[in-house]
Amino acid sequence: MMIPENLKYTRSHEWVKTEADGTVSVGVTFHAQEQLGDVVFIQNPEVGRQVKRGEECGVIESVKAAADIYAPLSGEVVAANQEVADKPERVNQDPYAAWMFRIKPDRPAELAALLDAAAYQKLAESEKH
Repeated sequence: MMIPENLKYTRSHEWVKTEADGTVSVGVTFHAQEQLGDVVFIQNPEVGRQVKRGEECGVIESVKAAADIYAPLSGEVVAANQEVADKPERVNQDPYAAWMFRIKPDRPAELAALLDAAAYQKLAESEKH
């Protein structure tokens, strides 16, 4: 299972990458896309929307299931990846390159509450059994 060391993770299977400008990119993990199967639809949150950590803010659908996407941090949605919305199969091809949206965090300290790669790997492995 691919779990990049340079990212943070949520218990709801989103990955979080801090960008050079202080925003964070959000996508779904390899484990999430593996569980979903072939992704056919992505609904990103609207740019400008204020989100709270843990709030439902998007949807990802596959041929076999639909799942909510949760905000990993509180803040403002500053970008939505239209390319991934137009070609949702990119999530299956490379989930860590297929970011869905970016947030400008209101509370950067919330990053510390996210899982590191080792903790996320334990979580993902526990769900496979």
